[in-house]
Amino acid sequence: MTVVAAKPISSPAALQRKREQLGKQRSGPAKRVRVCIGTGCAAKGSRRLYELFVEAMKESDMAVEAVICVGCHGFCQRGPIVVVEPGEIFYQQVEEPDVAEIFRETVLGGRVVERLLYEDPVTDKRAKTAAEIPFYRAQQRIVLAHNGVIDPTSIDDYIAVGGYGALAKALTAMTPEQVLAQVERSGLRGRGGGGFPTARKWRSCRNAPGQPKYVICNGDEGDPGAFMDRSIMEGNPHAILEGMALGAYAIGSSQGYIYVRNEYPLAVKHLRGAIEDARAAGLLGQDILGTGFSFDIRINRGGGAFVCGESTALMASLEGRPGEPRAKYVHTVESGLREKPTNLNNVETWANVPAIINRGGEWFASIGTEKSKGTKVFSLVGKVENTGLVEVPMGITLRRIIEEIGGGVPDGKAFKAVQTGGPSGGCIPAEHLDTAVDFDELTELGSMMGSGGMIVMDEDTCMVNVARYFLNFLNAESCGKCTPCREGLAQMLAILDRITHGEGRQGDIDRLEQLADLLEGTALCALGKTAANPVLSTIRYFRDEYDAHILQQRCPAKECRGLFRYEIDPEACKACGLCLKHCPVEAISGEKKVPHVIDQQKCTHCGTCLDKCPFGAVLKV
Repeated sequence: MTVVAAKPISSPAALQRKREQLGKQRSGPAKRVRVCIGTGCAAKGSRRLYELFVEAMKESDMAVEAVICVGCHGFCQRGPIVVVEPGEIFYQQVEEPDVAEIFRETVLGGRVVERLLYEDPVTDKRAKTAAEIPFYRAQQRIVLAHNGVIDPTSIDDYIAVGGYGALAKALTAMTPEQVLAQVERSGLRGRGGGGFPTARKWRSCRNAPGQPKYVICNGDEGDPGAFMDRSIMEGNPHAILEGMALGAYAIGSSQGYIYVRNEYPLAVKHLRGAIEDARAAGLLGQDILGTGFSFDIRINRGGGAFVCGESTALMASLEGRPGEPRAKYVHTVESGLREKPTNLNNVETWANVPAIINRGGEWFASIGTEKSKGTKVFSLVGKVENTGLVEVPMGITLRRIIEEIGGGVPDGKAFKAVQTGGPSGGCIPAEHLDTAVDFDELTELGSMMGSGGMIVMDEDTCMVNVARYFLNFLNAESCGKCTPCREGLAQMLAILDRITHGEGRQGDIDRLEQLADLLEGTALCALGKTAANPVLSTIRYFRDEYDAHILQQRCPAKECRGLFRYEIDPEACKACGLCLKHCPVEAISGEKKVPHVIDQQKCTHCGTCLDKCPFGAVLKV
């Protein structure tokens, strides 16, 4: 439940008094239960866990300070997650029957429920706290520092951990130029995909003629497998508001917008609540903290179009027009929303700003690499043991992310590639696993940082089909405004469809590369210009797979239907009849105690026999 300050906070001194008051209230070994209600855990029933803990607290005679909902911890693979204070006892994969035991043993009795702790698969040791778990050990959290710790619906929780302190500092002890200078010293680059220097964009907007000036937060996260921005908006919305207010102060803006995907209802709910609470507390609106600075924020829901993540298309959508990009010979910092100077950054970029102002640009710049400073949040998904949300310093290697944090590829399979940068990114093979993750290194490999999606693939993944999948996504999401994107993507997709169906032709690879060059040179916006990256990177690193599909009508990964066949190993077959019984087209024959066989003329490659055989006798060849 939201806890709003009793009256508006009228000055930085009043904000500090409020923080000290909250600190005294929460000092000592307070008993608190934190239940993750991020989308991942909520999908596994964590909201019901929260309700059960609240019921248990009400029925208990012992003092329990609170049961609170918190945002995503990141370790989505192990959700639902419950943390008990004091001691930061980290319970994972909690189910409804476990609630009573946790409350009785840990909350009331101070004892640990061992079976609900994380068990390291290498050492077999159980971890009591998150800090002991390998998934968290290699991370460095700035943006996600308070995710899983504070109640995202409580402004008091945010203030208690230092929230809005950076805004108070800027408004009373720094000029707009000094704020901008700290962001410049930090080396912060946009986390939305392009990696453009944040301070340079702010300065251009500030110096552009015209009033009013606008600041916009891009929360229209549409990359397949990406949920970084969603988790920040759900778990710590006030950090975004504070970052936007700091940017507005530096630029000279009094109005901000958050453009968020309509498919993110929890993010919208938490952002709306945060804006209302910040206004009530005097931290948004007129005369913030009595300093004379005024700034307010409005939420706009996106229409679900991927292309609206592009700056000019997003602003067109904000204006009520179709979300179509325009040529950028005039930059949005000069003429953006309503043809006024407009600064657009994504969720993660804005959420970094309060920490930079609080701790200084030099501190932030000390993290990362020479040209890529700070940390980056990634969604780690796909064929990896530990899927979830991770925040790591720039310069960490792909290998450390995938093997140390992610726990490697499951089921003893070999790592094949990792796709970074969303649907417009590229696929990086095993030979480059020791590459440092930063903007420039990934670009050199034919991929990109993007907004932070990271999809791991194993030996069973067909890279031609991966390219087809992402191109199909981009073709469907293209607005169709420019001919190169509208026609070029459709032609490339038609070629890839043919190849994955065993109908590839000599010269198809050359045609794909020619179309890719055309798109890069002539498409109107970044969607079209970078759309061919998955195709080009898979051709660059996995050309042998394209050749096998085209020249031999064979899929080496045995994924493309019709380009491999099922056979029964006569030595492994126990003649149990399960495959014969379940084959939908009666393509399998055999008698009792006689190894069965598959009629290749009848077989439709549905895979039912593979799924039903308990002895591993059915093989893909």
